[in-house]
Amino acid sequence: MTDFPSTSVSRFVRQQEIIPRDRLSQLSVTIIGVGAIGRQVALQLAAIGSPRIQLVDFDHVDTTNVTTQGYLAEDIGQPKVVATEDAIHRLDSSIEVNSLEDRYRPKQNVGDAVFCCVDSISARSAIWRTVKHQCQFWCDGRMLGETLRALVAADEVSREHYNSTLFPQSDAQTGSCTSRSTIYAASIAAGLMVHQFTRWLRDYPVDFDTSLNLLAGEWHVQ
Repeated sequence: MTDFPSTSVSRFVRQQEIIPRDRLSQLSVTIIGVGAIGRQVALQLAAIGSPRIQLVDFDHVDTTNVTTQGYLAEDIGQPKVVATEDAIHRLDSSIEVNSLEDRYRPKQNVGDAVFCCVDSISARSAIWRTVKHQCQFWCDGRMLGETLRALVAADEVSREHYNSTLFPQSDAQTGSCTSRSTIYAASIAAGLMVHQFTRWLRDYPVDFDTSLNLLAGEWHVQ
């Protein structure tokens, strides 16, 4: 991870007492889905200094993604993984980015930490079944309008709880995170997820189920 040697101050100086760089430097992270939440997770992880980031998504940037997902007008038409990789390298060219322009497939290897940012319960369930024994830290971000949820599986108790949240797709609330979304809600959801990751890095207990209703001002943590 670069400290930007052309300046006299490391870019990490203001977070060095919060985020352990030694442990972070040993890990690779995978983000599955770089839409509304996933793109924000990728940029936040890059900003805090994650040295190896894998991006998995099959989709391309469209016009609405400029408003709701933080892509640039010049990104329209590009694969989302390509546009996000470019944004990461603009932030820090030393970060190793592995971009897979595809749906997640069971044969794919994943990092030590996995951030699941997909739209459907069925997709989450399928991914979880194949990666739960590969990763040390799992975080699932869910969003519908201004209702956000971040679920973490990092130990036996939290993994069991996460399993209980994977109900049949037919029982899911109507809509997807792309049907009604804003950049501010996606950014807050991503921040909750990255915060739990940094708690885990510091060996602090994680909140394995965080729900936030922005409009109602309701916050629930388990």
